[in-house]
Amino acid sequence: MYTGNPKRLKDWITIPKSNGYESLHTTVMGPGGKWVEVQIRTRRMDLVAEKGLAAHWRYKGIKSESSLDQWMNNVRDILETADGPLELMKNFKMDLYDKEVFVFTPQGDLHRLPLGATVLDFAFAIHSKLGCACIGGKVNGRNRKLGHKLCSGDTVEILTSPQQVPKQDWLNIAVTSKARTKIRQTINEQAARSSEFGRELLQRRCKNRKIELDEANLMRTIKKMGYKSVTDFYKALADETIDPADVIAVYENLRLENAGSASDKEHRSAEEFELSDARVEDDSRHDDVLVIGATNIRGMNYKMARCCNPIFGDKVFGFISSEGVVKIHREDCPNSAHIHARYPYRVIRTRWSGKTGNQTAATIRVVGQDDIGIVTNISSVINKEKDVTLRNISIESNDGIFSGFLVVGVNDTEALNNVIKKIQTVKGVKNVQRAN
Repeated sequence: MYTGNPKRLKDWITIPKSNGYESLHTTVMGPGGKWVEVQIRTRRMDLVAEKGLAAHWRYKGIKSESSLDQWMNNVRDILETADGPLELMKNFKMDLYDKEVFVFTPQGDLHRLPLGATVLDFAFAIHSKLGCACIGGKVNGRNRKLGHKLCSGDTVEILTSPQQVPKQDWLNIAVTSKARTKIRQTINEQAARSSEFGRELLQRRCKNRKIELDEANLMRTIKKMGYKSVTDFYKALADETIDPADVIAVYENLRLENAGSASDKEHRSAEEFELSDARVEDDSRHDDVLVIGATNIRGMNYKMARCCNPIFGDKVFGFISSEGVVKIHREDCPNSAHIHARYPYRVIRTRWSGKTGNQTAATIRVVGQDDIGIVTNISSVINKEKDVTLRNISIESNDGIFSGFLVVGVNDTEALNNVIKKIQTVKGVKNVQRAN
């Protein structure tokens, strides 16, 4: 009357079980396309199964194992996968269930799951890889979501996707300890990989800006930004929750603060400052472009601060460093508020004279669509500008979006603003702004 499944035929009459159990088991395709297991035995065989020695094993008909054997296998799985005593007790409470559901695969294989188990639990019960790639399932021919609760007799086909990965909210869906342990393990592995990517991203950005990361100062930066662990910090970088430029700004601010604290021990002030004829770095200026102090103090050694890279036309102020060099900062420099609050006695009034200076490096941040030729178009726009040179370019691309930093040489802020306006007209460019 019904089509049987030869793979599911079990003959416990020719070769009885060691506990005396005798029966003939066959699985057939019943009404409605459901697999049904039929057990055929004589009255004597049934008495032995129900009231004899075999009854003490409470046979469930699952993969030729007694319920006691299955229970012991569950205990072994829990002991192997539990993360600690608390997790072990939690899993025991979850798996020592009195009620169960029995679910079929499309091939007719029977699986036992706890009452309330979902499609996701069934996928992990078959195989961990299948569970990690699960996007839903077909229950009795109908599409169901991951959290759909299964009933006894359901036939479940698991649907997968190679792009699927376990998520944190899966822990609220899964019921079995095997599924929850594997989900948690996979999430931790993903976090570790994401953290490593975030670390490499920050190192590349610092390398592009010629900044050497100090581990101690970096730990202070992570703490100041409110992250409890290094892993969470680097994961936030990888997920683009925080911008590497913001991290570098906080890092440089802390580094300047620590450097200032060390030099503050010398107790030098503006009144004690003496002019020095010593030459400083190549980016020092000894012309009349800047007016330093209440009157034009000639012979003053100064250089442009690297934290904000001021150019002619910016509102600036001078900061007398411990080396005897006046560092020129923009008024809107990220370190401006800190310097004025902590070292007001080392701040000296500075302004530009009417004379234009030499070309100064300015950094522009560009974000746009990663189209073919867009970088070439941006470079072409810059090269067409008079008295503007492209000195350096660093571009990163991710998911069709590129972001990069352009270092250009300009004479003043007017030329810089003109370049920024021209770049904004390039097709595909979404955002252009001057970087600190």
